[in-house]
Amino acid sequence: MRRRARPPAKAASTSGPRRLSLPARVPVTAAVDGRPLAVDGRRVDSVRESWLVEDRWWTEHPLRRRYWEVVTVCGRDEVVFHDLIGGGWWRHRG
Repeated sequence: MRRRARPPAKAASTSGPRRLSLPARVPVTAAVDGRPLAVDGRRVDSVRESWLVEDRWWTEHPLRRRYWEVVTVCGRDEVVFHDLIGGGWWRHRG
């Protein structure tokens, strides 16, 4: 029995690593202290965690984000962040 030859493997991309998931803009209603009250129209039931990320401060394009892991009233776990330099809210996971 003859084995079939495997098709040639696709050449690896030379552009370098790629992101697995890109953040997407999301409408967020926030309290005065910055805590999300609603994400994409879903009321936030609880905040699980919050953290600040500051990176690339030595470059022309620094990064400063406040991340929030929240649970909405429908039980959905979401990770959103507020871009503290450029403004706007983004969904990182949800």
